[in-house]
Amino acid sequence: MAVPMGTTGTMATGTGTAVAEARGVTREFRAGRSVVRVLRGVDLRVAPGELVALRGRSGAGKTTLLNILLGLDDPTAGEALLGGMPLAPLDEARRAKVRREIAGVLFQNAHLFPLLTAQENVELMLRLEGGLQASERAVRTGVALVRVGLVLRAHHRALELSGGEQQRVALARALVHAPRFLAADEPTGNLDTLTAREIAALLVSLAHEKDIGVLVATHDSLIAAVADRIVEIQDGMLS
Repeated sequence: MAVPMGTTGTMATGTGTAVAEARGVTREFRAGRSVVRVLRGVDLRVAPGELVALRGRSGAGKTTLLNILLGLDDPTAGEALLGGMPLAPLDEARRAKVRREIAGVLFQNAHLFPLLTAQENVELMLRLEGGLQASERAVRTGVALVRVGLVLRAHHRALELSGGEQQRVALARALVHAPRFLAADEPTGNLDTLTAREIAALLVSLAHEKDIGVLVATHDSLIAAVADRIVEIQDGMLS
């Protein structure tokens, strides 16, 4: 059972089968002759159906941890698993395949193509990967846009959308593969309070209704208020 919503605790691991997991993860970077230890033996499990808020000051290691869990970076020590699969033995091509199958990613900036419509921005990822008929791509794209409440704006260009609508498109793009794990890095950082609250509610519904494990690196108290579990990162360690 998850820690009650909005509760901070010392527990840094969820229950159930983890969709993303860090085991004793340490990450060090060299700066000249010095070694900067960003993560220090981090253990974290994200289970299906829970939203975990990862909080900490800028530079605390939140993004580094997300990158390691996604296989975009390697730990100096320890291991990361995605969908139960250890990432260290995999080459880049295999990691990318696992990431496509398991994970969706949402950033602070939407990173949309401004002249493409909302539908085209979401469908583009499916086009680039290939292997799907146009009808299947359209169905998956439509489902993702419905899920984020943006189907009526599907044919509007990204530059015609508000900041909140652009972030919804980015979220739909992250969901188009039906991921089991969603990693979000400051997804409400550029949004006003009302829009941030709407995005937070969407993330909660995805976790609880779609059984997706959601990990949000954030400073936003709105995310923390609705999270099932809050994990604090300080000096490279979780509490």
